[in-house]
Amino acid sequence: MKSLVRVRNQIEVLLEQAQVKLSSVVTDILGKSGRRMLDALTEGIHNPVELARLGDRRLPANKEELADALSGRLTEAQRIVLKLYLQQIDHIERQITDLEQVLEAALAQHLNAIERLCEIPGISVRTAQQIIAEIGPRAEAFASAGKLASWVAVCPGQQESAGVCVSSRSAKGNWMMRRTLSQTAWAAIAAKGSEAARRFRNWRPKIGTQKAAWAVAHYQLRVVWKVLHEGVHYRQPETELLNHRAAVARAKRALTNLRKLGYIVSITPPPQPPICET
Repeated sequence: MKSLVRVRNQIEVLLEQAQVKLSSVVTDILGKSGRRMLDALTEGIHNPVELARLGDRRLPANKEELADALSGRLTEAQRIVLKLYLQQIDHIERQITDLEQVLEAALAQHLNAIERLCEIPGISVRTAQQIIAEIGPRAEAFASAGKLASWVAVCPGQQESAGVCVSSRSAKGNWMMRRTLSQTAWAAIAAKGSEAARRFRNWRPKIGTQKAAWAVAHYQLRVVWKVLHEGVHYRQPETELLNHRAAVARAKRALTNLRKLGYIVSITPPPQPPICET
C-alpha cells in the first residue's frame, strides 16, 4: 500500500509540472475516469476537450472545468515517465490482488470468526481478515482484553514527574493493528446508532476529537477480543438499558452532593402494581 501511495504522489507531481491539474477536478486520479485520462495522455492525446469527454458524467466538475484543468501539455519525456508509473501501478495492484486471494484461502477455515467480527460496526471483511492474521482466530495469545490492548499499545500511557503528568502519548505497539483500529474507529463513529458513535459523542467534549476517537479504538479492541476469545456474537447494547443506567448514575451523584451539603435523603421505591388473583 505504501508503494501505491508513493507512485500516486509521483504521478501527481509529474502532472503538476506539466500544468495538468487533474487532481483538482477528479477526487481519485487512479479511479476509472482519472485512469482513462491518464492512459490517453500516455498515448499522446493532448486536446483538453477530447480528454474531458473521457470523464464520467457523475464527476462534480463539468466538461468545461475538466477541459480547463487538462489544458496543460506533457513533454515526450514526461509522457514516457507517466507510462512507466502507470505500469508500476498495474503491477502493484496485481500483487495486492494475488495477496488477497492467498489471504482468503488461508483464512477460509476461520470463516465463522470473520463473520462474527463483521457484526461489529466499522469492521469489514478485509479488516476482519487483517485482525485475525495479526492476533489469531481466538486471540489465544492474550489472556485478557487488557493484555491485547497493551500489546497493540492502544491505551495512552501516563508519564509523571513529581506527580505531574508530562505525557499521555501511546507507546509503540503493533503498527498494523494500530492503523487498522484507527480506520475502524472512524468507520464505527460514522455508523448511525452505533455504540461507538454514542461513546464518541460523550467523550469528545471532555477529551477532544482525536483522543475520543482513540478511546473508541480501545473500546473496539476490547470488543474484538471478547468476540474472538470467547467465541460470542456482538450484540449492540440496548438504548433503554443504557438510558436507565445513566439516569441511575445521575441520581447517585445528586444524592451524594445533597448529603455532602448536610441534607438527609431517603429513597422511596416506586409502588408495585397490584397482583391480580384468579
